[in-house]
Amino acid sequence: MGGMSETQAMFALLRQSTDASVAEAIERHVADAPDRKLVRINALAFAAEKGFDPERVIAAFLHASKIGLFEMSWNVLCPGCGGVLDSGTTLKTVRSDAYACTLCAADYEPTLDEMVEVTFTVAPRIRRIEAHNPDAMPPMEYFRQLYFGSELDLPEDFDRLWDSIALESLDLPPGDKAIVSLHLPEKFIIVFDPVTHSAQFLDVKGEPIKERQSFTVIFETEHAQHQTAEMRPGPLRLSLENRTDRRLIPTIFIADQELHDMMHNRRPFLTANRLLSNQTFRDL
Repeated sequence: MGGMSETQAMFALLRQSTDASVAEAIERHVADAPDRKLVRINALAFAAEKGFDPERVIAAFLHASKIGLFEMSWNVLCPGCGGVLDSGTTLKTVRSDAYACTLCAADYEPTLDEMVEVTFTVAPRIRRIEAHNPDAMPPMEYFRQLYFGSELDLPEDFDRLWDSIALESLDLPPGDKAIVSLHLPEKFIIVFDPVTHSAQFLDVKGEPIKERQSFTVIFETEHAQHQTAEMRPGPLRLSLENRTDRRLIPTIFIADQELHDMMHNRRPFLTANRLLSNQTFRDL
């Protein structure tokens, strides 16, 4: 393999190890796809999009991970919103007790056939993508690439949708405070941070008022579910405080039909159950 780069040599090895046409499609994808298409790849969606047999695609991604082209992750999904509640490099990282989804205000017990997905992200040594540095990602991309699981079939014009469901989104460094002034519509509002999975619900109803209301949300623990607060339509001074040692991205969502529809637009995904019974997985 003289004169070949390390990446070329790894892809040559992949073509020898698995279906060559699938290996070539993966190589083209790594070279040409935008960053967001190279994080948490859904093998079944990739197969459908490229017109390949799903089993051949699963086998190819498993070989590619073994070679070091991709990193596999086992993600616990929320059946309600499709968000990733927890993520690890092996199935051992999945706990068997209940996971709480604060966005849905519900607890779930992980099941390998419905709630644990296996996805593939290009390795940093092969191609650096923005998801390799989550703390620098813009809020919209963090949600699109890292919060929502590969089961959600997000629209190509996700940025347009984002503009209509997110009233405000901000970068909140560790230990920082921020104040957001906004006009509350008569809707159900969710203040949600995808890093800590903390949520505050605001039930906005009643007669609109002109006096400014004030409200404070403090982020200090993982999966914190604050009690729903009732507010009136009108001006709000929202104080946000980050008491964690991580950069947070609190986002204010309007919880109406558009958000609901987006979260229920699902597609098949590679479940842990399917992978565990896969022959290539067992062989490797």
